[in-house]
Amino acid sequence: MEISCAFPPGPTAVDHIVEAEQLGYKRAWLYDSPALYGDIWVFEALAAERTSTIGLGPAVLVPNLRHALTQASAIVTLEQLAPGRTAVAIGTGFTGRLAMGQKPLTWAYTKRYIEQLRALLRGETVEVDGAMVKMLHGPEFAPPFPINTPIVVAANGPKGLAVARELGDGVMTIGGGEDFDWCAVYALGTVLDQGESPGSDRVFAAAGPAQTVVYHAIWGGNPEAVDAFPGGAEWRKQLEKLPENERHLAVHDDHLVRVTERDQPLLDGDLIKSFTWTGTPDEIRVRVDALEAAGATEIVYAPMGPDVPRELRTFIATTQE
Repeated sequence: MEISCAFPPGPTAVDHIVEAEQLGYKRAWLYDSPALYGDIWVFEALAAERTSTIGLGPAVLVPNLRHALTQASAIVTLEQLAPGRTAVAIGTGFTGRLAMGQKPLTWAYTKRYIEQLRALLRGETVEVDGAMVKMLHGPEFAPPFPINTPIVVAANGPKGLAVARELGDGVMTIGGGEDFDWCAVYALGTVLDQGESPGSDRVFAAAGPAQTVVYHAIWGGNPEAVDAFPGGAEWRKQLEKLPENERHLAVHDDHLVRVTERDQPLLDGDLIKSFTWTGTPDEIRVRVDALEAAGATEIVYAPMGPDVPRELRTFIATTQE
């Protein structure tokens, strides 16, 4: 089982990636949410300049945010800076689109985009937006074609998994393992100190954003569905005091970074343990073993809160015991 990590792109993420490399993490992924964070490719490049062994890549790229040729050019740039260390994950968009008031893309659109991207990386001519395009990069601007950067498809349902099997080098998912040679699974939460309550202030700061994002995801699919969860009805009632066309801005504010004042009433130690990878070292190891038995080959740990270095150290130490 490979242990990787993921961060929102920004200056501190680069420092965290440097530490993750020293700790032995396999890859460091960065989120693609321009409404929330810094430019993903700028911080990938900065991380490449300060590391030498850790894998680097975006997870998860949202196709409509960049023309396929622009995306391909960014990928080959990172390949130049970090040869053999680059991988990318592509999906239909979660917060990357929801934070802009848009629904996720269709799988038909996403599939076509991946096909275009792969063709461009092979050095082929491909039609995009009604025009024929090709990577015209000279040898000083790109590695030799074809460029075989691994592409992992972020998917959870049957349509996405079908695209992953057809076009992907693997799958990135949330929840359980899938039958792929490369199956990366996100893990969000914190390792409890001895005797620590999951309802402690430290846990709320370190894993609270992972609990509340569950409400955000449910609301994005069906706002009324959050009423079935503790505190959800009142949370939705307060949210609906805002103009309808601005509610998504409040929901996704500080996504996977901090718990907003609006979300504070949702925090609950029992829910954190249910919704996230929060537990004792023994409990975390049981989950890792179960995930590996279910087919996962990589855990993508997303640390958060005020002490990310602590989260990185304790998680990898727990999984390696």
